[in-house]
Parts: sequence; C-alpha cells; structure tokens
Amino acid sequence: MCNRGFSYFEGMAARLKWVFLLYRLPRNPSTPRIALWRSLRRLGVFQLADGLVALPLDARTKEQLEWLAEEVSEAGGEASIWVTEAGSAVQERVLAARMAEAAAAEYRAVRAAALAAGSAGGAGRRRTLRRLRRDLRAIRARDYFPPPEAAEARRAVEALAEAMEATA
Repeated sequence: MCNRGFSYFEGMAARLKWVFLLYRLPRNPSTPRIALWRSLRRLGVFQLADGLVALPLDARTKEQLEWLAEEVSEAGGEASIWVTEAGSAVQERVLAARMAEAAAAEYRAVRAAALAAGSAGGAGRRRTLRRLRRDLRAIRARDYFPPPEAAEARRAVEALAEAMEATA
C-alpha cells in the first residue's frame, strides 16, 4: 500500500458489502486451477488467503463469482459464496486501498508504456496504441476504486494518439 491518502474512500457513508468466493480445487489436473486463476485476475479480485477472494458486492460481481464457483464444482473442487461486510471501517478501507493500489500499479505501467511509445516513434506505435487502449479497458473493468493514476494513464494514451495523428 502506498503512503498517499485515499480520499475517494472517505465519501463512503455506508459500509460496503463484499462477496467472497471460498474454493478448493484438486492439484491435478492443473488446467482448472490455471483457468480459475486467470478468470479471477480478469475480475480484479483481492486474494485474502489461499482459496479465498473478495470483490465489492453488486449483482454483476456476485453472479460472476457464482459462475466460477460452479466451474470449481464441475472440476471436482468445492466452492461457496459468502456475502458479508468488513468487521470495521478500517478493515474495509485497507481492503479497498489494497485493491486500488493493485489497479494503480497497472495504470502506472500503461502510462509508462504510452510515454515510451511516444518518445520512441516508429511503425509499431499504432499497434502499441491499440494494445494500450485494450489494456485500459481491461483495467477499468476490474477497477472498483479508481485511483488518480487512472486519469493519468488515460491522458498519456490519448496524448500518444494525438501525437500519432499530428505526425500522420
């Protein structure tokens, strides 16, 4: 977690509800474990412990974790869904801040790639721009507590697009 304050959490008047997926999969074959890990990563879950992940509760996140729980069961594992709230506001802020920091790191990587592509020039910039826009969409889809880095990454990608248009 970084040292800056997460002021966007302070506006949360009511406590959030969370949806947890508690799961256990057999070690072999490894394919279901890998597929589950990739799906969980795409969703942007926070891993609380081995086999325990959390997302802020809404109809979409609950449904997605229910689907994954079903896939775990079909692969010979065990899974259950829990809806809960953090034991304290401090715990909730810590969980949200950790999720925001994970997204912030991804946004920083996109920003750095956009800045590098802007200064590098070359024929691959158009492909890089498409990839960076795709990356931004993917991060936004799993970004439940948008950090300031989100706007910085968007600006850097759009600056790259504008620079490319100016030289075309």
